[in-house]
Amino acid sequence: MTKIKAILSEVSAVLNQLDEKELKGISEKLGAAKRIFVVGEGRSGLMAKSFAMRLMHLGATVYVVGETITPSISIGDCLVAVSGSGTTQNVVSVAEKSAALGCDVIAVTTNPESPLAQHAKAILHVPAATKYRKENEAPSIQPLGSLFDQAVHLLFDTLCLFFAGNNGVDHKGAFNQHSNLE
Repeated sequence: MTKIKAILSEVSAVLNQLDEKELKGISEKLGAAKRIFVVGEGRSGLMAKSFAMRLMHLGATVYVVGETITPSISIGDCLVAVSGSGTTQNVVSVAEKSAALGCDVIAVTTNPESPLAQHAKAILHVPAATKYRKENEAPSIQPLGSLFDQAVHLLFDTLCLFFAGNNGVDHKGAFNQHSNLE
């Protein structure tokens, strides 16, 4: 098997374990939020940022935690917190504080029993390998958390399709929100 086919096989095996009804429910939570905030560290943080960008294209008011223009979070807002292990200190801390402030937290993690998941109203359980390679994780030929990050990217794109459909945003509408300064 080629490396590309092996990677595709791994990602497919993870995604085939998820239920689209669960993703539809999460997209509805996002649509009901006044504003959406995302947080993650490392590559998972990059997946969160790419999700925020696409949500902006789809008309959401969205912010990346830690950026200089990110306002305070408040009741009615939603935090999407991404951590493969569910133990990344900064991500867990932001989720805990957001929940304490009365915000909905959506945890995106491989571990539905993790500290991150404990602060969440909804959990997107992604059964992929992380850098820790625990017994309950899917096997992977890829280093570190690559499989988790790849699966999360595709799941976020799926959430965006549901979000766009729920809000009547098509390609042209999204393109109108795309940066025009480049």
